[in-house]
Amino acid sequence: MASLHRFTIFVATATLLLITAGALVTSTDSGLAVPDWPNTYGHFMFSFPLSKMVGGILYEHGHRLIASAVGILMIGLAVWFSRVDGRRWVRYLAWVALGAVILQGTLGGVTVLYFLPTPISVAHAGLAQLVFCLTVALALFTSPSWHTGTAAPIADRMLGRLTIGTVAMVYVQVLVGAIMRHTGAGLAIPDFPLAFGHLVPPEWSWPIAIHFGHRVGAVLVTLAVIATAGHVLVHHRHRLELRRLAWLLIGLVTVQFTLGALTVLSERQVGINTAHVATGAALLATVVLLTLLVHRHRFTDVPLSNTSVALPETSAVGGS
Repeated sequence: MASLHRFTIFVATATLLLITAGALVTSTDSGLAVPDWPNTYGHFMFSFPLSKMVGGILYEHGHRLIASAVGILMIGLAVWFSRVDGRRWVRYLAWVALGAVILQGTLGGVTVLYFLPTPISVAHAGLAQLVFCLTVALALFTSPSWHTGTAAPIADRMLGRLTIGTVAMVYVQVLVGAIMRHTGAGLAIPDFPLAFGHLVPPEWSWPIAIHFGHRVGAVLVTLAVIATAGHVLVHHRHRLELRRLAWLLIGLVTVQFTLGALTVLSERQVGINTAHVATGAALLATVVLLTLLVHRHRFTDVPLSNTSVALPETSAVGGS
């Protein structure tokens, strides 16, 4: 199981690299640098000459190569889970992750063939985030701490609601950000922190509405993350695994908010814009990890000795 855990972490890392490469394609407007699919200018994907991988072709074709590698890794991961993991729901989840990767690749191809239609492009971006979260979850499910299940369960309903709500808010924010990128609304409001010199835009259009909605969402997500992390640090500070994730969440949301501001102020500088997308993925995955740990007692592989522990709703110290 230890080898499978390490391999799952590797696949999760590769998936984050794939998201970063996809963000680089969008940030450089290279989505149609290679106009055909699944071939690349008539070449089989893996036989395309390296000497021709320049400019936008480098970003788009490189993205395809990374996606293919992740697909192959995911096949190996699903087969490995099927052979060594005795938990049916985990094996099923591994195959769901593989199916999601296949669908992700298909959406990427359709995006190119139909000249970057916004709904398909947004679905492509949103599904990528889900695939990453699935691989991160699988890494958690194969970790020694999850497997042994020695920690007492966390019967804190408030924290349970906070984590689920924060996951939903972060994912919606990711989707709104994807809509903003794929509709060219990234600079619809060119100043920050004001909007055309006002707190609220004095004029409206679809791009301005999407952009402003993303800004409002950033504030709401930041508040939700701080509330969730703060609850952990106040009521469950003795749980090291939760405390670490809480501080990581605070750090990530701070970096993410800063990158969002810098994206506007730098007029969508490629490196900053790409880092903003990648950090958003890391933030979402970290919230998912915290949510899974908080709801650990709900999974069928939790030891029976842990399920019998009853805790108060927001216990600060009492056995949570």
